[in-house]
Amino acid sequence: MKIVAVVTGGGHGIGRALCRRLARDGAIVVVADIDADAAAKVATEIDGVARQLDVSDESAITLLVEEVETTIGPIEMFISNAGVGFGDGQSGAISAEGGMHAMDDRWSACWNVNVMAQVYAARAVIPRMLRRGGGHIINIASAAGLLSQIGDAAYSATKHASVGFTESLAINYGDDGIKETS
Repeated sequence: MKIVAVVTGGGHGIGRALCRRLARDGAIVVVADIDADAAAKVATEIDGVARQLDVSDESAITLLVEEVETTIGPIEMFISNAGVGFGDGQSGAISAEGGMHAMDDRWSACWNVNVMAQVYAARAVIPRMLRRGGGHIINIASAAGLLSQIGDAAYSATKHASVGFTESLAINYGDDGIKETS
């Protein structure tokens, strides 16, 4: 039996590569991305299923999990890959000119996509995985989650949070057959 895997941010970059690899390994892959066209393109390439998804919307993640489990099968692997960073040096230091308010929108975007989306996904899939006796949650972080980088404090802070959250999940659910990887 093929496993069902969901990949957020599956329409581009690392997510696209993950989708291709999972499909090559025989998984049924749900390519979830805010960019519906990109998700559809990847899903067509790998004979997967495309879904548009805004990972910052908890109800959208919950609905996706319910839909996938009802129409495709139990999710054995959920990969939270969607992420955002700005990389322009404007999201880091507190400046005398702009103060913290100039960065609030970027901090919120990073926090919601890089951290809360992983929390929302865990809330949606862990109870189901517990009932089945296992599963695998992968939260894509970054080297910035281990070693901060210059110029984008919001990105670095959220990637540190991602690593810590994933470690906490591993401690709390590892003995229940749910593997967590960051």
